[in-house]
Amino acid sequence: MSGHGHGHGHGCGCEAEHEPAERGLEYGLYRRIDLEKLQCLNESRDGDGKLVFKPWDQRNDRDKYVESDADEELLFNIPFTGSVKLKGIIISGENDDSHPAEIRLYKNIPQMSFDDTGREPEQAFRLNRDPVAELEYPTKIARFSNVQHLSVHISKNFGAENTRVYYIGLRGEYSEAHRHEVTICNYEASANPADHKVESIIPQTNFIS
Repeated sequence: MSGHGHGHGHGCGCEAEHEPAERGLEYGLYRRIDLEKLQCLNESRDGDGKLVFKPWDQRNDRDKYVESDADEELLFNIPFTGSVKLKGIIISGENDDSHPAEIRLYKNIPQMSFDDTGREPEQAFRLNRDPVAELEYPTKIARFSNVQHLSVHISKNFGAENTRVYYIGLRGEYSEAHRHEVTICNYEASANPADHKVESIIPQTNFIS
């Protein structure tokens, strides 16, 4: 019996090894998070919220997780080190009622609190249980094309008193923040050409109407 069990376990390991490497690269945005400033509100143990943003090949690691404290809600405030175009999110928990059932995404609201979660989110998802971290929820990219700060509100689970999360994966593109700032500074410095540009638009507007 033990020999059979060993063989089966080996087979499962092989399947995982044959997974495309590209997907792991796509889920590399965790490297662009400013972990020092990341907050997780209502976590049962201080600092555990940071543990669920981990490499793709560690997504099924059960040693690192975050659990909610007073009720089932969790609120992650995730600052990036630059600008992100968010394309998809994966949320993985336990295969029971503690798994998140609904998330709400907000962008560019630093220091967000539970009091702020009454406002309309950029996007909300009803989740399925996903203990092996394979279900991706695609975002509306037009709404998440210039994200410096992402808030993820887990508003409910499947009925347990507390929520447990093992992995949050973020897929998308990243660009350095300072390039954008330099462009703005240069544009503001050249005031005369900007004024001239506005004048040249006026005849075009008249022509169109």
